[in-house]
Amino acid sequence: MQRLYLRPTGFVDHSYGIQGQACRLAGGAVWFSAYEAIFVEGGRRVASQLIPVERIDQAIEAMDADLADQAQAILANLLTHRPAMTIGDHALRFDRPRVMGILNMTPDSFSDGGAHIGDPDGAAQAGLAMIAAGAGIIDVGGESTRPGAATVWDGDEIARTEPVVRLLAGGGAPVSIDTRKASVMAAALAAGAHIVNDVSALDHDPAAAALLAAHDCPVVLMHHQGSPETMQQDPRYEDALIDVYDWLAVRIARAEAAGIARGRIIVDPGIGFGKNMRHNLQLLNGLALFHGLGCPILLGASRKRVIGALSDNAPADQRLGGSVALALHGAQAGAQILRVHDVRETVQALRVWQGLRDEGLMPPVDQRF
Repeated sequence: MQRLYLRPTGFVDHSYGIQGQACRLAGGAVWFSAYEAIFVEGGRRVASQLIPVERIDQAIEAMDADLADQAQAILANLLTHRPAMTIGDHALRFDRPRVMGILNMTPDSFSDGGAHIGDPDGAAQAGLAMIAAGAGIIDVGGESTRPGAATVWDGDEIARTEPVVRLLAGGGAPVSIDTRKASVMAAALAAGAHIVNDVSALDHDPAAAALLAAHDCPVVLMHHQGSPETMQQDPRYEDALIDVYDWLAVRIARAEAAGIARGRIIVDPGIGFGKNMRHNLQLLNGLALFHGLGCPILLGASRKRVIGALSDNAPADQRLGGSVALALHGAQAGAQILRVHDVRETVQALRVWQGLRDEGLMPPVDQRF
Protein backbone atom coordinates (compact mmCIF):
# COMPACT_ATOMS: atom_id res chain seq x y z
CA MET A 1 0.00 0.00 0.00
CA GLN A 2 1.23 3.46 -0.85
CA ARG A 3 1.63 5.96 1.95
CA LEU A 4 1.62 9.76 1.78
CA TYR A 5 3.61 12.30 3.78
CA LEU A 6 3.22 16.09 3.56
CA ARG A 7 6.09 18.41 4.45
CA PRO A 8 5.31 22.15 4.69
CA THR A 9 7.80 24.21 2.70
CA GLY A 10 8.04 27.49 0.81
CA PHE A 11 8.07 29.51 4.04
CA VAL A 12 7.02 33.17 3.80
CA ASP A 13 7.32 36.05 6.25
CA HIS A 14 3.73 37.35 5.99
CA SER A 15 0.28 36.57 4.62
CA TYR A 16 -0.87 40.05 3.57
CA GLY A 17 -1.82 40.31 -0.08
CA ILE A 18 -1.38 36.56 -0.62
CA GLN A 19 -4.51 35.30 1.11
CA GLY A 20 -5.21 31.74 0.13
CA GLN A 21 -1.62 31.24 -1.01
CA ALA A 22 -0.07 30.70 2.44
CA CYS A 23 -1.10 28.77 5.56
CA ARG A 24 -0.14 29.16 9.19
CA LEU A 25 1.77 26.14 10.48
CA ALA A 26 0.26 24.51 13.59
CA GLY A 27 -0.99 27.85 14.90
CA GLY A 28 2.54 29.16 15.36
CA ALA A 29 4.60 32.05 14.03
CA VAL A 30 5.46 30.44 10.68
CA TRP A 31 3.60 30.60 7.35
CA PHE A 32 4.23 28.33 4.38
CA SER A 33 3.17 28.38 0.74
CA ALA A 34 3.61 24.80 -0.47
CA TYR A 35 3.57 21.15 0.51
CA GLU A 36 6.11 18.58 -0.52
CA ALA A 37 4.02 15.47 -1.11
CA ILE A 38 6.16 12.38 -0.58
CA PHE A 39 4.81 9.02 -1.75
CA VAL A 40 6.31 5.89 -0.16
CA GLU A 41 5.79 2.28 -1.12
CA GLY A 42 7.59 -0.72 0.36
CA GLY A 43 9.67 1.58 2.57
CA ARG A 44 11.02 3.57 -0.41
CA ARG A 45 10.10 6.93 -1.86
CA VAL A 46 8.49 6.39 -5.24
CA ALA A 47 7.49 9.97 -6.04
CA SER A 48 7.66 13.51 -4.73
CA GLN A 49 6.01 16.71 -5.88
CA LEU A 50 5.55 20.29 -4.74
CA ILE A 51 1.94 21.39 -4.38
CA PRO A 52 1.08 25.08 -3.78
CA VAL A 53 -1.29 25.44 -0.82
CA GLU A 54 -4.01 26.91 -3.03
CA ARG A 55 -4.01 23.71 -5.11
CA ILE A 56 -3.93 21.12 -2.34
CA ASP A 57 -7.69 20.47 -2.47
CA GLN A 58 -7.56 19.72 -6.19
CA ALA A 59 -4.52 17.50 -5.67
CA ILE A 60 -6.34 15.51 -2.98
CA GLU A 61 -9.41 15.13 -5.19
CA ALA A 62 -7.19 13.50 -7.83
CA MET A 63 -5.87 10.90 -5.34
CA ASP A 64 -7.42 7.52 -4.72
CA ALA A 65 -9.63 7.24 -1.65
CA ASP A 66 -6.97 5.83 0.69
CA LEU A 67 -4.37 8.46 -0.13
CA ALA A 68 -7.02 11.18 0.06
CA ASP A 69 -7.95 10.04 3.59
CA GLN A 70 -4.28 10.09 4.60
CA ALA A 71 -3.88 13.59 3.17
CA GLN A 72 -6.90 14.96 5.00
CA ALA A 73 -5.70 13.55 8.33
CA ILE A 74 -2.23 15.05 7.85
CA LEU A 75 -3.65 18.42 6.79
CA ALA A 76 -5.73 18.56 9.96
CA ASN A 77 -2.57 18.03 12.01
CA LEU A 78 -0.56 20.59 10.06
CA LEU A 79 -3.14 23.37 10.22
CA THR A 80 -4.55 22.92 13.74
CA HIS A 81 -2.97 25.00 16.49
CA ARG A 82 -1.30 23.15 19.35
CA PRO A 83 -3.23 23.79 22.58
CA ALA A 84 -1.32 25.03 25.59
CA MET A 85 -0.12 22.47 28.12
CA THR A 86 -0.42 23.06 31.86
CA ILE A 87 2.89 22.89 33.73
CA GLY A 88 2.29 23.67 37.38
CA ASP A 89 1.06 27.24 37.68
CA HIS A 90 2.20 28.00 34.13
CA ALA A 91 0.71 27.46 30.69
CA LEU A 92 3.15 26.23 28.06
CA ARG A 93 1.91 27.92 24.89
CA PHE A 94 3.07 27.07 21.40
CA ASP A 95 2.29 30.24 19.47
CA ARG A 96 6.03 30.91 19.30
CA PRO A 97 9.16 28.84 20.05
CA ARG A 98 10.04 28.28 23.70
CA VAL A 99 13.53 27.69 25.07
CA MET A 100 14.33 24.72 27.31
CA GLY A 101 17.56 25.24 29.22
CA ILE A 102 19.81 22.21 29.83
CA LEU A 103 20.97 21.55 33.40
CA ASN A 104 23.12 18.41 33.59
CA MET A 105 23.77 16.92 37.03
CA THR A 106 26.31 14.48 35.66
CA PRO A 107 30.09 14.08 35.75
CA ASP A 108 30.31 12.94 32.12
CA SER A 109 27.78 14.66 29.84
CA PHE A 110 29.39 15.48 26.50
CA SER A 111 29.27 19.27 26.88
CA ASP A 112 28.89 20.46 30.47
CA GLY A 113 29.27 17.35 32.63
CA GLY A 114 30.59 17.98 36.13
CA ALA A 115 29.73 21.66 36.28
CA HIS A 116 27.21 21.20 39.12
CA ILE A 117 27.70 17.65 40.35
CA GLY A 118 27.32 17.49 44.14
CA ASP A 119 26.11 21.11 44.36
CA PRO A 120 22.29 21.21 44.17
CA ASP A 121 22.11 24.79 45.47
CA GLY A 122 24.54 26.01 42.81
CA ALA A 123 22.71 24.02 40.15
CA ALA A 124 19.37 25.51 41.15
CA GLN A 125 20.83 29.00 41.00
CA ALA A 126 22.16 28.24 37.52
CA GLY A 127 18.71 27.04 36.49
CA LEU A 128 17.00 30.13 37.88
CA ALA A 129 19.55 32.27 36.04
CA MET A 130 18.47 30.54 32.81
CA ILE A 131 14.85 31.39 33.62
CA ALA A 132 15.87 35.02 34.16
CA ALA A 133 17.65 34.92 30.78
CA GLY A 134 14.44 33.85 29.06
CA ALA A 135 14.20 30.06 29.30
CA GLY A 136 10.66 28.77 29.69
CA ILE A 137 11.66 25.34 31.04
CA ILE A 138 14.70 23.88 32.80
CA ASP A 139 15.53 20.29 31.82
CA VAL A 140 17.35 18.50 34.66
CA GLY A 141 19.25 15.31 33.85
CA GLY A 142 21.25 12.95 36.04
CA GLU A 143 22.41 10.38 33.49
CA SER A 144 24.56 11.13 30.46
CA THR A 145 23.15 9.74 27.22
CA ARG A 146 26.09 10.80 25.08
CA PRO A 147 27.41 8.13 22.69
CA GLY A 148 29.15 5.40 24.67
CA ALA A 149 27.76 6.44 28.05
CA ALA A 150 27.00 3.69 30.57
CA THR A 151 23.72 3.31 32.43
CA VAL A 152 23.54 4.98 35.86
CA TRP A 153 21.93 3.24 38.84
CA ASP A 154 18.49 4.66 39.62
CA GLY A 155 19.46 5.62 43.17
CA ASP A 156 22.42 7.67 41.98
CA GLU A 157 20.32 9.39 39.33
CA ILE A 158 17.65 10.30 41.89
CA ALA A 159 20.30 11.59 44.33
CA ARG A 160 21.68 13.84 41.58
CA THR A 161 18.39 15.24 40.33
CA GLU A 162 15.71 15.20 43.04
CA PRO A 163 17.20 17.97 45.24
CA VAL A 164 17.70 20.23 42.21
CA VAL A 165 14.18 19.64 40.91
CA ARG A 166 12.77 20.39 44.35
CA LEU A 167 14.72 23.65 44.65
CA LEU A 168 13.85 24.82 41.15
CA ALA A 169 10.17 23.97 41.44
CA GLY A 170 10.08 25.62 44.84
CA GLY A 171 11.52 28.73 43.24
CA GLY A 172 8.71 28.83 40.69
CA ALA A 173 10.62 27.45 37.70
CA PRO A 174 8.92 25.11 35.22
CA VAL A 175 11.00 21.92 35.43
CA SER A 176 11.48 18.93 33.15
CA ILE A 177 13.16 15.71 34.25
CA ASP A 178 15.37 14.12 31.60
CA THR A 179 15.31 10.39 32.36
CA ARG A 180 14.49 6.92 30.98
CA LYS A 181 13.62 5.38 34.35
CA ALA A 182 10.21 5.22 36.01
CA SER A 183 11.63 5.47 39.55
CA VAL A 184 13.51 8.65 38.65
CA MET A 185 10.42 10.07 36.96
CA ALA A 186 8.35 9.33 40.07
CA ALA A 187 10.89 10.96 42.42
CA ALA A 188 11.13 14.06 40.23
CA LEU A 189 7.36 14.40 39.84
CA ALA A 190 6.97 14.11 43.62
CA ALA A 191 9.59 16.85 43.98
CA GLY A 192 7.64 19.16 41.68
CA ALA A 193 8.76 18.40 38.11
CA HIS A 194 6.21 19.36 35.48
CA ILE A 195 7.42 17.53 32.34
CA VAL A 196 9.05 14.16 31.69
CA ASN A 197 11.60 14.08 28.86
CA ASP A 198 12.32 10.46 27.97
CA VAL A 199 15.07 9.88 25.40
CA SER A 200 13.84 6.29 25.01
CA ALA A 201 10.23 7.28 24.21
CA LEU A 202 9.06 4.99 27.05
CA ASP A 203 10.90 1.99 25.57
CA HIS A 204 13.57 1.64 28.28
CA ASP A 205 11.46 1.06 31.39
CA PRO A 206 8.25 -1.02 31.13
CA ALA A 207 6.82 0.80 34.16
CA ALA A 208 7.16 4.30 32.69
CA ALA A 209 4.02 4.41 30.55
CA ALA A 210 1.66 3.38 33.36
CA LEU A 211 3.32 5.83 35.73
CA LEU A 212 2.88 8.73 33.32
CA ALA A 213 -0.67 7.73 32.46
CA ALA A 214 -1.47 8.36 36.13
CA HIS A 215 0.10 11.85 36.06
CA ASP A 216 -1.32 14.78 34.15
CA CYS A 217 2.01 16.03 32.80
CA PRO A 218 3.49 16.59 29.33
CA VAL A 219 5.73 13.80 28.05
CA VAL A 220 8.51 14.11 25.47
CA LEU A 221 8.97 11.04 23.26
CA MET A 222 12.37 11.09 21.57
CA HIS A 223 13.50 8.90 18.70
CA HIS A 224 16.59 6.78 19.22
CA GLN A 225 18.22 3.83 17.52
CA GLY A 226 19.96 1.52 19.97
CA SER A 227 21.15 2.46 23.45
CA PRO A 228 23.67 5.19 24.38
CA GLU A 229 26.33 2.50 24.71
CA THR A 230 25.95 1.34 21.10
CA MET A 231 23.83 3.85 19.17
CA GLN A 232 26.65 5.44 17.17
CA GLN A 233 28.45 2.26 16.13
CA ASP A 234 26.68 1.78 12.80
CA PRO A 235 23.28 3.52 12.57
CA ARG A 236 21.30 2.61 9.46
CA TYR A 237 18.00 3.70 7.92
CA GLU A 238 16.15 2.99 4.71
CA ASP A 239 15.11 6.66 4.71
CA ALA A 240 16.02 8.54 7.88
CA LEU A 241 13.25 11.13 7.68
CA ILE A 242 10.46 8.69 6.90
CA ASP A 243 11.75 5.99 9.26
CA VAL A 244 11.95 8.39 12.22
CA TYR A 245 8.48 9.78 11.43
CA ASP A 246 6.96 6.31 11.34
CA TRP A 247 8.79 5.24 14.52
CA LEU A 248 7.43 8.28 16.39
CA ALA A 249 3.92 7.63 15.08
CA VAL A 250 4.08 4.13 16.59
CA ARG A 251 5.32 5.47 19.94
CA ILE A 252 2.55 8.07 20.04
CA ALA A 253 -0.02 5.34 19.45
CA ARG A 254 1.54 3.18 22.18
CA ALA A 255 1.51 6.07 24.64
CA GLU A 256 -2.14 6.78 23.87
CA ALA A 257 -3.01 3.10 24.30
CA ALA A 258 -1.33 3.23 27.72
CA GLY A 259 -3.57 6.14 28.76
CA ILE A 260 -1.39 9.15 27.92
CA ALA A 261 -3.50 11.69 26.04
CA ARG A 262 -2.12 12.88 22.70
CA GLY A 263 -2.68 16.44 23.92
CA ARG A 264 0.22 16.10 26.33
CA ILE A 265 2.70 14.37 24.00
CA ILE A 266 5.70 16.23 22.53
CA VAL A 267 7.93 14.59 19.92
CA ASP A 268 11.69 14.91 19.40
CA PRO A 269 13.47 13.48 16.31
CA GLY A 270 16.54 12.74 18.45
CA ILE A 271 19.39 14.50 16.69
CA GLY A 272 22.59 12.54 17.39
CA PHE A 273 20.86 9.53 18.93
CA GLY A 274 21.69 6.68 16.60
CA LYS A 275 22.34 8.86 13.54
CA ASN A 276 25.37 9.72 11.47
CA MET A 277 25.92 13.20 10.07
CA ARG A 278 23.86 12.63 6.92
CA HIS A 279 20.97 11.24 8.95
CA ASN A 280 21.05 14.29 11.22
CA LEU A 281 21.12 16.70 8.29
CA GLN A 282 18.25 14.89 6.58
CA LEU A 283 16.16 15.18 9.74
CA LEU A 284 17.01 18.84 10.17
CA ASN A 285 16.22 19.66 6.55
CA GLY A 286 12.92 17.77 6.76
CA LEU A 287 11.98 18.87 10.28
CA ALA A 288 8.64 20.43 9.29
CA LEU A 289 7.39 16.98 8.23
CA PHE A 290 6.98 16.02 11.89
CA HIS A 291 4.13 18.52 12.34
CA GLY A 292 2.09 15.91 10.49
CA LEU A 293 2.12 13.85 13.69
CA GLY A 294 -0.09 16.46 15.34
CA CYS A 295 2.16 17.02 18.38
CA PRO A 296 4.49 19.88 19.34
CA ILE A 297 8.10 19.35 18.23
CA LEU A 298 11.13 19.61 20.50
CA LEU A 299 14.48 20.08 18.78
CA GLY A 300 17.64 19.32 20.75
CA ALA A 301 20.63 20.12 18.53
CA SER A 302 22.62 22.35 20.86
CA ARG A 303 26.39 21.71 20.73
CA LYS A 304 25.80 18.37 19.02
CA ARG A 305 28.53 16.55 17.10
CA VAL A 306 26.99 17.48 13.73
CA ILE A 307 27.98 21.10 14.42
CA GLY A 308 31.57 20.14 15.11
CA ALA A 309 31.67 17.98 11.98
CA LEU A 310 30.66 21.00 9.89
CA SER A 311 33.07 23.40 11.56
CA ASP A 312 36.60 21.93 11.54
CA ASN A 313 35.86 19.56 14.43
CA ALA A 314 35.18 22.38 16.87
CA PRO A 315 34.93 21.01 20.44
CA ALA A 316 31.59 21.12 22.24
CA ASP A 317 32.32 24.35 24.11
CA GLN A 318 33.10 26.13 20.83
CA ARG A 319 29.83 25.38 19.01
CA LEU A 320 27.78 28.42 20.02
CA GLY A 321 27.40 29.81 16.51
CA GLY A 322 26.29 26.50 15.08
CA SER A 323 23.92 25.92 17.98
CA VAL A 324 22.21 29.25 17.44
CA ALA A 325 22.04 28.60 13.69
CA LEU A 326 20.26 25.28 14.27
CA ALA A 327 17.91 26.84 16.84
CA LEU A 328 16.87 29.45 14.29
CA HIS A 329 16.53 26.76 11.63
CA GLY A 330 14.25 24.87 14.00
CA ALA A 331 12.19 27.96 14.71
CA GLN A 332 11.76 28.60 10.98
CA ALA A 333 10.55 25.02 10.56
CA GLY A 334 7.97 25.63 13.31
CA ALA A 335 9.61 23.70 16.18
CA GLN A 336 7.83 24.72 19.37
CA ILE A 337 10.56 23.90 21.92
CA LEU A 338 14.30 24.38 21.48
CA ARG A 339 16.50 22.56 24.01
CA VAL A 340 19.76 24.51 24.42
CA HIS A 341 22.83 25.02 26.57
CA ASP A 342 23.33 28.71 25.71
CA VAL A 343 20.06 30.24 26.83
CA ARG A 344 20.84 33.95 26.76
CA GLU A 345 22.31 33.91 23.26
CA THR A 346 19.53 31.70 21.87
CA VAL A 347 16.79 33.81 23.44
CA GLN A 348 18.30 36.96 21.95
CA ALA A 349 18.46 35.37 18.49
CA LEU A 350 14.86 34.19 18.78
CA ARG A 351 13.66 37.62 19.88
CA VAL A 352 15.15 39.15 16.76
CA TRP A 353 13.65 36.35 14.66
CA GLN A 354 10.27 36.84 16.35
CA GLY A 355 10.46 40.58 15.69
CA LEU A 356 10.77 39.84 12.00
CA ARG A 357 7.78 37.50 12.19
CA ASP A 358 5.69 40.05 14.12
CA GLU A 359 6.41 42.72 11.52
CA GLY A 360 5.10 40.31 8.91
CA LEU A 361 1.72 40.33 10.68
CA MET A 362 1.35 44.08 10.07
CA PRO A 363 0.11 45.36 6.69
CA PRO A 364 2.86 47.24 4.84
CA VAL A 365 1.86 50.91 4.96
CA ASP A 366 3.25 51.75 1.53
CA GLN A 367 1.71 48.82 -0.34
CA ARG A 368 -1.66 48.91 -2.12
CA PHE A 369 -3.58 45.95 -3.46
